[in-house]
This record gives sequence, structure tokens and C-alpha cells, in this order.
Amino acid sequence: MNTIKQSDFQSFAEFYPYYLQEHGNPTCRRLHVVGTTLLLVLLATIITGALSAWWLFALPVVGYGFAWVGHYFFEKNRPATFQHPWYSLMGDFVMYKDILTRRIDW
Repeated sequence: MNTIKQSDFQSFAEFYPYYLQEHGNPTCRRLHVVGTTLLLVLLATIITGALSAWWLFALPVVGYGFAWVGHYFFEKNRPATFQHPWYSLMGDFVMYKDILTRRIDW
């Protein structure tokens, strides 16, 4: 198996294959989908006024909580967030889209 090493990526296009490699476990990917979905639902309810703006503080907990459980207990690796926070955030939403459009297995 070819593995991509974590390094200084010059673009998101270079980073995304590494990101996918770090999300090879299906349970980890599923937990990312659950967390991202809950984050989007929570954000929508805040924007529509159904919840107070104070709930914005819960967004990182919801979004990262599920993902980090996936990494630490199922993937057994360290989340890319710590080294590449912006690319990692982008990667999560691109992977979410790729899973919803069935480009990546659920």
C-alpha cells in the first residue's frame, strides 16, 4: 500500500489524498458524517432563530467530537486538524460531499 506522508502541502489538491488516507476506516468516516450533519443542523437552527446564538459555542464540540472519536478509537491515528486545521476543515466538507454523492463509500 502506498502511503502519503504528512508534510507541508502546497495546495488542498495535494492535501486531500492524504486526508482520505487518514480516513480509511468506515466507522471513522461515518462518525465524520454524523458530526458534520449535526453541525449543519445546529447551525441552521441557530441561523433561523430557533436556538440562541450561544449555541455557536457548541459547534466545535459537535463537529470535532464525533470526528475525534472516530480517529482515536477506530482509525487509531491523530486527526489532521492539529497539523493542517484549514485544509482539514475543507477536507471534512469535501469528504462529506463525496460520501453523499457516493464518490466515497459510506
